[in-house]
Amino acid sequence: MLKVCVIGMGHIGNLHAKIYRERKDCTLAAICDKIPSIAEESGKRHSVKWYTDAADMLAKEKPDIVSVATGGFEYSSDHYEPTIQALKAGCHVLGEKPISNDLRHGTEMVRTAKEMGVCYAIDLNHRFTPAARTAKKWQNEGLVGGLLFCNMALWIGKPQDLDSPYYHLKALNPHSVDIMRYFMGDVDEVSCFAMTAPGRNIYSTASINMKFKCGAVGHLTSSYDIARGHPMERCEVAGLKGRLIFEDMWREATLYPSGDPVKMQYTNPVFGGFESFDDTFRDRIGSFVEQIARGDKPEEIDGSGEAGLAAQRVIHAAIASLKEGGKVVRVDDTEE
Repeated sequence: MLKVCVIGMGHIGNLHAKIYRERKDCTLAAICDKIPSIAEESGKRHSVKWYTDAADMLAKEKPDIVSVATGGFEYSSDHYEPTIQALKAGCHVLGEKPISNDLRHGTEMVRTAKEMGVCYAIDLNHRFTPAARTAKKWQNEGLVGGLLFCNMALWIGKPQDLDSPYYHLKALNPHSVDIMRYFMGDVDEVSCFAMTAPGRNIYSTASINMKFKCGAVGHLTSSYDIARGHPMERCEVAGLKGRLIFEDMWREATLYPSGDPVKMQYTNPVFGGFESFDDTFRDRIGSFVEQIARGDKPEEIDGSGEAGLAAQRVIHAAIASLKEGGKVVRVDDTEE
């Protein structure tokens, strides 16, 4: 039985805690939030001990796994301190995305996990679904063939004022870039343009061109300007043998074989399928817990800290390009 603690008890942190409580292979021992009223309310909600100091909780509870679901500036600045504390305490850590708004902090978290020999993962939950796995299986079976291009789009309505002009780029796009890397591999170069929609105080819609190291090309469109209520995410991957489309995370995946009018399709089943977005968290957290329980090595972790850092470096390269009027920027040369 794995012992788990959760740090950061906003909506997502409480969802992590609820999912851990549902599982039979782990036990939620305690939660932590720096705001006493939130810590107390969450502790009572989950019927566990609550703390306001992460280091104190880690020392007393000695968990096997820690979820870090804090927020902060650009939705991620508060991840750094408790993640480092948990890693140095010898815990396996599942952090919320983005890994960090600061590449130096992200790099240090990944390096610390390696030095401690523990597993570090990021909640890249949009591809932890049967539909995504089916699409990847088609690719692994050679049904897509040599890669040509990837078109990715994700839009959600987030109309409120936010704390940084780059909030949308940094907070929304880790999922999209991770999915593109999942199918296409590492990104070599990017060029980014973005707009500030009427009434907004941030770059709220963006267009990013990419060249992958495999030689294929790609494009990502993202937006905070479209109200929710319709399909919101679409990934198209094309190769010499076929083209696959993976839509709305768990809803559907379709393969269009080249030269064959008969398509293959996965549709989320009514019985036994995903019921809501929360199931993507349930799948992702379950995958991490099962890998830890099996004793998988840190480098075997799906959706690792390194993957989260790689996605964030692509986004920072896109921001550097945006600041230079769309200039082509090499991802590997991008630093904070």
